[in-house]
Amino acid sequence: MDRPIRVLVAKPGLDGHDRGAKVIARALRDAGMEVVYTGLHQTPEQIVHAAIQEDADAIGLSVLSGAHLTLFPRVVELLRERDAEDITVFGGGIIPAADVVVLKEQGVAELFTPGTPTAQVVQWVRARVRAASATA
Repeated sequence: MDRPIRVLVAKPGLDGHDRGAKVIARALRDAGMEVVYTGLHQTPEQIVHAAIQEDADAIGLSVLSGAHLTLFPRVVELLRERDAEDITVFGGGIIPAADVVVLKEQGVAELFTPGTPTAQVVQWVRARVRAASATA
């Protein structure tokens, strides 16, 4: 990959708590990635549209409202419909362990819960995007 990794960080749904999303966005930016933060109250359709328009390599979703089982899979589904499955979807928030398993089965690549060091998220995004670009 000869350009910086591009990550779209989004807050889907009605959740109004964005501190974690902003912390992750800043950590990715400080690690040399290009980051677009969409702001609060985004629909899955808006998120996918923005990710495609921005030529994002990954979408980072943050949900604290409990709507992750609805919103995260919808983003993955819309990416499939738009032939944009090459965009990696990862997420974070208050997500029970049982739901992590379900979301991964539905195509979310990784989930990070509160307390995850930002360096771990940065390392994972780098490794995942590099692996995806190597197979493309």
